[in-house]
Amino acid sequence: MNTTTSQTPEPEGPARPPIRLIQNEATTEIPVHLLFRDEPDPRPVPLGPAVVGSRQGTGEQPRFRRPEPAKPRPIAEVDPALVEQPGRVLPGVAGVAAGTCGAVGCVATSWWAGVLPPLVVEALRLPVYGGAGLGPAQWAAYTGAVALGMFGFGGLARGRTGQAWVLDMFGRYRGTVRRTGLLWVNPLLLRRRVDVRLRHWRSEPMPAADGNGVALRVVALVVWRVRDTARATLGVEDHETYLRECVEAALARIPVEAPGSGRGSVEATGEALTRRVARDAGAIGLEVFAVQPVRVEYAPEVAAAMHRRRIAALDAQHRASVLTSVVDSVEDTVTRLTMRGLVELDDYERKALVKDLTVAFCAGRGEQTP
Repeated sequence: MNTTTSQTPEPEGPARPPIRLIQNEATTEIPVHLLFRDEPDPRPVPLGPAVVGSRQGTGEQPRFRRPEPAKPRPIAEVDPALVEQPGRVLPGVAGVAAGTCGAVGCVATSWWAGVLPPLVVEALRLPVYGGAGLGPAQWAAYTGAVALGMFGFGGLARGRTGQAWVLDMFGRYRGTVRRTGLLWVNPLLLRRRVDVRLRHWRSEPMPAADGNGVALRVVALVVWRVRDTARATLGVEDHETYLRECVEAALARIPVEAPGSGRGSVEATGEALTRRVARDAGAIGLEVFAVQPVRVEYAPEVAAAMHRRRIAALDAQHRASVLTSVVDSVEDTVTRLTMRGLVELDDYERKALVKDLTVAFCAGRGEQTP
């Protein structure tokens, strides 16, 4: 009798959690086949609506800012109060008179003190006087006479046509003098001479580019003058340097077409350059009448590349013409030989003859070419 013994399975205890290698850190299992996958998964990935998570603790959805429109570039401005105004001057006669009075005062004080030489007394026909000596009154008279003479003669100036003076006292603008002739200007004022004539400036080769971005070198002729002397002198450190930089910036922004390109005219480019430079330079009191490119050439590196390209094109054209003439000569020779019955050639012999004639003609052409 077979007896079957049934074994009762032992009750299993509660499942133990996996042991973490790093304490207090949660790990995520990643399938191995995803780590070593080289090719993209051919199975389509279902796309679902994007969910934007809410902020912790508030439940408020994040707000997206719309892009703000770009603000226009501000135009350079100078202090609005800095405007040219006429300076206060006197005719030169006033300065001459004041200086003469100072000189006469010095002579009179010397005669009064008795220190005037006898020869000067006789030359001036002054009465003989023993003199009161050099006392406080005499020194005060000397001081006043010398100050009057220096103040009168020191303020004399000559105004020229096409020139102006910008007057400045202790850092404050005091006016502009455009008058000509002999004038008297306060000697305490700082005078800066400014050329207000119509001037032209020929620039050095400046970097530019054409419509395709090819580098160029442009020499520009600028016709300009100083319209507001106060802004041109006090509104910027050096108005001539500022004008040069305005021209260089305009050439960097406006495409200049090379001569012979056929894509634009020099007149249109000059008008565009004139408008931009006049707008930028007008803020400091400069009046620009014309900015014309007088010489446009390719940059050295571009010119070298174009020269090599042109030489290669000419060489290829020459080779093509030589090859065409050689082929025509070979064809004419073979045709004449076969038409007149001088030779009877099969395909192999014809190919060999064409090959030999081609080599001979090309060698002859090569010897003729210098």
